[in-house]
Amino acid sequence: MDHPTKQLADRKTDVLLLSGFLGAGKTTLLKRVLSWETDLSGTVVLVNEFGEVGIDGALLEDAGSDVVELTSGCICCTLSNDLRQALIRIREEFNPRRVIIESSGVADPTAVLPVLNSPPLSATMRLDKIVTVLETDVWEAREIFGPLFFNQLERANLILLNKVDLIKETDVSRYLKEIHDAFPGCQVVPTLRCGIDPTTLWTPATPTGALLKPIRMFNESVSGRPEDRGSVSAASFVTFSFRASRVLDEACFNEFAATLPPEVFRMKGPVRFADRCVLVNHVGGKTDIVPWPDNGETVLAFIGWNVAGAQILDRLHGCVVRR
Repeated sequence: MDHPTKQLADRKTDVLLLSGFLGAGKTTLLKRVLSWETDLSGTVVLVNEFGEVGIDGALLEDAGSDVVELTSGCICCTLSNDLRQALIRIREEFNPRRVIIESSGVADPTAVLPVLNSPPLSATMRLDKIVTVLETDVWEAREIFGPLFFNQLERANLILLNKVDLIKETDVSRYLKEIHDAFPGCQVVPTLRCGIDPTTLWTPATPTGALLKPIRMFNESVSGRPEDRGSVSAASFVTFSFRASRVLDEACFNEFAATLPPEVFRMKGPVRFADRCVLVNHVGGKTDIVPWPDNGETVLAFIGWNVAGAQILDRLHGCVVRR
């Protein structure tokens, strides 16, 4: 049997890359992550800004994380070798379970990936997720930003459509549809100040068992002067739930999940079918389903953007097997 220390050394470190154009809100997201009441021990944060430190190191220390700063350039170009050396050193000194890289706004993730795929990092680290923060105003003017902007979106596993309080409420639904159409492989979630729940950020391809919890960030008031804001408020985010002791028709449920509007960007919980129980994890238009122990009922939690929850639930009630 392998020694526990050897098992730890053999485990690959998960890398979470935070991407996004200048001013989109990456540092806001990182600060929010560090403020969550979660255990960040075993997490190293690699901060990179073009010419300046992007986040207060004391905040990182208070969260129980280690911080490494690259401040003399961009990790995708002049500092690519420095990034490689920093990650090698991080692995050797800390052997963390996770590394969060906050990249510069002018960093192209397509240039960062070869660093992680080169030895010896390819044997000790793996890219777990790319999260791109997209500012609403930038999406409206997307045609002028070129390949870098689109690479940050096309490579993303999760896109946060941030600062939705700066646009009209009707534009949010339109932007969500346009982004889904342009990047069908991405999850897309609208946010105020990068306000998402921890499981949305941390959940890998295979979801864990944690159910959705109330998200206090959606109840925060929108900051800033009234004249600086659009017609959107935190009240536009809605939560609702579904519970059923009878089994659901699997074909009906699959059709329901596949046709959820993009405004319903979160659904999670156990679902009972006639012959099995599964855990459903729907984020930003993408649904993962894995086997799950039968707990006797279906319990689903939803988070949406300005949607009529009752209408969504009526459709789902139609999948309950009555006989």
